[in-house]
Amino acid sequence: MTTGTTPHHDRSIEQVLRCYSLVDSGDVPALVDLFTDDVTYHRPGYQPIVGRDAFERFYRAVRMIREGEHIVDTLLAADAKVAVHGRFHGVLHDGKHVDLRFADFFVVEDDGRISRRDTFFFAPLV
Repeated sequence: MTTGTTPHHDRSIEQVLRCYSLVDSGDVPALVDLFTDDVTYHRPGYQPIVGRDAFERFYRAVRMIREGEHIVDTLLAADAKVAVHGRFHGVLHDGKHVDLRFADFFVVEDDGRISRRDTFFFAPLV
């Protein structure tokens, strides 16, 4: 489900969906390029990742996904703000299979770069 019709809205949705595709493929340079220099990334139980350099170090050092796929179940957007509820099925770096639900909140700037991402994980699907 999506809502909204502005060009910024459409670009915001496109960038968020591109983010998932790049995470799944492991294309760190293209993924990092989606984010602003001062991006903030929050995950419950962890210190926030602040700044594109820290974001890049995180994805290069802690590439936890060996293979997998993000599946978007619901996407709600209001111009720059995009909320996503979905599922992830994949294999982590240690060979462990993961099936979980997630909720993400993104803020996409006028230039199309993402300035904020908040991720919440829920109980496994299995």
